[in-house]
Amino acid sequence: MAQLDVTASPSRVRELLGGRIPLKHMDVGLLIAVLGLAVLGCMMVFSATHHYATVFFGLSSTYYLKRQVLFVVLGIAAMVLFAAVDYRLLKAWAPVAYAAIVLLLVAVRTPLGTSALGSQRWFQVAGFQFSPSLFSRLVLAAMMAAFLSEIRGEIDARRLVRALVIAGIPMALVFIQPDIGTTIILTTIAVTELVVAGTRARYLVVLTLVATVAIVGAFQLHIIKQYQLQRLTGFMDQSANTQAANYNLLQSKIAIGSGGLWGAGYLHGTQTNLAFVPEQYTDFVFTVVGEELGFVGAVGLLALYALLLWRTYRIALLAKDPFGTFLATGIGAMVMIQMFVNIGMTIGIMPITGIPLPFLSYGGSALIADFSAMGILQSIRMRSMR
Repeated sequence: MAQLDVTASPSRVRELLGGRIPLKHMDVGLLIAVLGLAVLGCMMVFSATHHYATVFFGLSSTYYLKRQVLFVVLGIAAMVLFAAVDYRLLKAWAPVAYAAIVLLLVAVRTPLGTSALGSQRWFQVAGFQFSPSLFSRLVLAAMMAAFLSEIRGEIDARRLVRALVIAGIPMALVFIQPDIGTTIILTTIAVTELVVAGTRARYLVVLTLVATVAIVGAFQLHIIKQYQLQRLTGFMDQSANTQAANYNLLQSKIAIGSGGLWGAGYLHGTQTNLAFVPEQYTDFVFTVVGEELGFVGAVGLLALYALLLWRTYRIALLAKDPFGTFLATGIGAMVMIQMFVNIGMTIGIMPITGIPLPFLSYGGSALIADFSAMGILQSIRMRSMR
């Protein structure tokens, strides 16, 4: 395995920082999928907010659209930046990024952080909300990849414990915000990279048992609040308490079901225009796709995600070193679990956890972090094809 020499010559450092970028090896399929999703996301955010912003808040009909476009532009800039830098440099800087994100996750629980909707997970910066938990997904993927790529031989119990400590610290800090959705994402990233690294099945079984006990303990200690518990369990009894825990789910299913095969037409969704679905431009943006673009539009959206995940899988296979393979795998797991849980919760097969839909949901931190992840994938791809 090629090691990154941080004491390399100036010419080598310049190359790692972006010199002689092999653009001809850029993954065009991945780029098409990402930009297609981002454009569709801007369309869906405008559809969900143009009436809502004017009637309920007296804002311009394009208020949320303009902010989303700004987030996309910043995200694309981040993607280009990460694509230009040799991904192997991330291995050297992963511990620094990990320490920084842990400090931010601690700081956000202090008076420096901002509370909203029962959670304290944001910093208010110049009129924008910055969420360190959303960047912790990418940092954990890089840190786990850096640690696992240095292991020689099999992952024994001691190494597994070290890996679990690395994953467990940000997971615990995110969980107590509380942010159950991001905790699920972090767990998926860590477990996926451990599986790819060859962790034995018996260790994974023990890990599952420990996680189950920890979750039960969280319920008993009331770390998870009652309204969150109702959201998590509500999908199992969707006929009960429709005015509270299941209201979002009920309205979501009505909106998606009313779309039929071809949909009501862009900007013509009744449920969307009347704002029946809460948080429709963020967590429940898929309902806009279902209502206005119908089954055909939803399939087209899933096809874009399938293309993105396929290209991610190919990049992981083609990576020249274990770090690149583990990092690409972690990013793929990050996108996959968000897509599966978000769409699943809108149609009633997954609990409502507040996980955004990648590249579609409104929000700056998630978009910039996701675009950054795509830039890293491009960096792995371009430097694996030389």
